[in-house]
Amino acid sequence: MEEQRKSENALVPALRFEGFSDPWEQRRLGELCSFAKGRGYSKMDICDSGMPLILYGRLYTQYQTRIEEVDTFAADKGGSLLSSGNEVIVPASGETAEDIAVASSVRRPGVIFGGDLNVLTPEGALDPDYVALGITYGSAHGDLAKRAQGKSVVHVHNADIAMTELAYPGIDEQRAISSFVLSLDSLIALHQRKHEKLKTVKQSLLEKMFPKEGEDVPEIRFEGFTDPWEQRRLGEIAHRVIRKNEEGVSDLPLTISAQLGLVDQRDFFSSQVASRDLRGYYLLKKGEFAYNKSTSGDSPWGAVKRLTRYEKGCLSTLYICFGLDEGDPAFLVTYYETNRWHKGIRMIAAEGARNHGLLNIAPIDFFETKLTLPSEIEEQSRIGLFFQKLDSLITLHQRELDILKNLKQALLEKMFV
Repeated sequence: MEEQRKSENALVPALRFEGFSDPWEQRRLGELCSFAKGRGYSKMDICDSGMPLILYGRLYTQYQTRIEEVDTFAADKGGSLLSSGNEVIVPASGETAEDIAVASSVRRPGVIFGGDLNVLTPEGALDPDYVALGITYGSAHGDLAKRAQGKSVVHVHNADIAMTELAYPGIDEQRAISSFVLSLDSLIALHQRKHEKLKTVKQSLLEKMFPKEGEDVPEIRFEGFTDPWEQRRLGEIAHRVIRKNEEGVSDLPLTISAQLGLVDQRDFFSSQVASRDLRGYYLLKKGEFAYNKSTSGDSPWGAVKRLTRYEKGCLSTLYICFGLDEGDPAFLVTYYETNRWHKGIRMIAAEGARNHGLLNIAPIDFFETKLTLPSEIEEQSRIGLFFQKLDSLITLHQRELDILKNLKQALLEKMFV
């Protein structure tokens, strides 16, 4: 690829493949495509077998530039609109104008187009994959978004799409662009699958490497360890941290994220929610733990996290903070990623006390909760280190995935007019 300067009149992208220099054309999609409308099918018609069916919601829940595999089916009602393998689909309704201005190509014949799908068939020297990309990422995206109508539900019609202008090069350059983006999508999907697989493996190991309720040995453990695990009260192995930031030694407001742990509140919320005066807050030091009593879908009984990113920080007194006196801290981090401690929290949470997702749990009761852990510190350490390395691998794949997604976004901004 090579960077190109745009002349005042020439319609060319900032970045294009070597060997292409002709200016692009720009015409209304109504001059370039024929139009149809999906009909007669909704989510209620989906069944285990039958003819492959695409509904408009797929473009939101699992967007792909090119749809090749279809995993939803319906019984043919007759009179269906079927693909020939050369179409581009655009949703006819959605939540926002930006969401609705997207398109996918369908290269597989014999697929039923369900209701609320606008169906375009490119004519002449137009590549369907390129048309889908141009609508989703090119200037046609903004043009189409402006034409969408509605408030709570936004609609776009074939007449709106027909008036939308698409900038496009010759067919060979179209295919070069489509092929490149589709290859990049495949690479992103590969890294996504690896990332999801590692997360699934971790979840499975969390289930098997910690004893189930009523048991004192896990299903899987490291070789050489045979002693039963023991129950300990949290208060036996940890002490409560109640030091205040009275001297103002830290100006870092912290919050607990179920996925990220203890993080800078200003980064997490894009603003500071805590009071500007942090002297009345707890001062947490690196290596210490905090329990957030707020519940969420990911953390139905709150979350316990360890401060590892910063040397110190400030937490609201709504949190219960503690330091570990004995045992391996990495093991405890992992233990609180399991659900083995949830029963103890359920038992001390006040009846009907979920006020706006905040559990009513007294610190003295929290330190009475029981944990099941290996009696040998070496086994704790082996488990803690194992999950540390697994987390590092998951984080590495997440970073690679983010880099690829950012690269794709940066390239798409320069590859289209």
